Amino acid sequence: MQASLSLLGKRRFLPLFVTQFLGAFNDNLFRTAMIMLVIYGIYKNEAQEAAFSAIASGLFILPFFLFSALAGQLADASDKARIIRIVKTAEIIIMIGGAAGLLLHNVPLMLAALFAMGVHSAFFGPIKYAVLPQHLRSDEVLGGTGLVEAGTYGAILLGTIAGGILRPEVAAGGVLLVALIGRISGGKVPPAPPEPDAPVARMDWHIIRASIALVRATLHIPRLFLAIVAISFFWAEGAILAAQFPPLVKNVLHANEEVATLFLAIFSIGVAVGSIAINRLLAGRVLAKFAPAASIAMGLFVLHLYWNVRAWPIDQGPLMDLATFVVLPQAGWVMFDLFGVAVAGGMFVVPLYAFLTTTVPKSETARTVAANNIVNSGAMVLSAAMLTILVQIGVSVAETLLMVVAASPIAAWIAWRLHKACD
Repeated sequence: MQASLSLLGKRRFLPLFVTQFLGAFNDNLFRTAMIMLVIYGIYKNEAQEAAFSAIASGLFILPFFLFSALAGQLADASDKARIIRIVKTAEIIIMIGGAAGLLLHNVPLMLAALFAMGVHSAFFGPIKYAVLPQHLRSDEVLGGTGLVEAGTYGAILLGTIAGGILRPEVAAGGVLLVALIGRISGGKVPPAPPEPDAPVARMDWHIIRASIALVRATLHIPRLFLAIVAISFFWAEGAILAAQFPPLVKNVLHANEEVATLFLAIFSIGVAVGSIAINRLLAGRVLAKFAPAASIAMGLFVLHLYWNVRAWPIDQGPLMDLATFVVLPQAGWVMFDLFGVAVAGGMFVVPLYAFLTTTVPKSETARTVAANNIVNSGAMVLSAAMLTILVQIGVSVAETLLMVVAASPIAAWIAWRLHKACD
């Protein structure tokens, strides 16, 4: 653990870590501020609120499905540090539009900015993992990956809290300021040019053809196939939970946006804890030995969460604030379940990402991560679409949690196959 933290003092890691941290913070500051504004300030219908949350989640994820193939090709063919600078400059422009949407309470403008931030993240995503094996030693990759994941969820935590408590006009100024600082830190990332002896692949600008070719070229490797499918189950489950937190809190637990922010914060802390814990358990080794148990634990915690939510007393009075909510006996169990889900999720996913960056040559890492992002985003968009359909046909917000319970044993079986394949 100490060795991993020492990476934060090295220029080959710190600027990337800070840039990724700020990007994740800004994503969640803007997205949370937008969702809280819409659900608690604009919409007044339960089904409409749940559908909006699912649509917003899907719009942010969709660019990963559409543009990851281009992002992976560009990252492997170019200096990754240069692409980081371009992407972070684009974030400033995007956040001008996002800030305007928050100030004007304009839902279409906010959703357009959210989609554009998804595009920004789709191009940055392959780089953050592909740079690690290029700048770090082989025995540092798992630790670096764990720090990136922990930092990401720490940023999600802080961004979520800020987005939940700041007024829209303050959040609007915040997203612009963070984008500017992110551009400065991105400019400090050391050069990461393509490998000198790597074959130069021709860019394919046809989105669909390039995506199919990239996924097909990656998934024929058994370990990569199993890792990518397992990660996709994790993100599909996470998308369901994250999309349902605000409507679950408001319409089932009858609590205000402070409690919704608390839920997202607990989830973020839990994933960060799980990310660090698994790195310590594995001692730097890239193994999936704990992933099956982590997936089963995730499903059990969600099942217990569903049981607690279903038994929640009906209250027709004003929405509870945070102080009122946390003293309820049932609330302690709900928060415990959320934390358990998140810790298990962090322990499940971090080693799988390390597989992506250590199984293939460094010259192919970005494309491998991009292929993973395509499959992940497809699973997340599918889960968001299923959520939207289910709430429209009358399935309760609490009952949609059972989708995660059903998926967890499947993810555990895939992770077990990956572990056996690597023995």
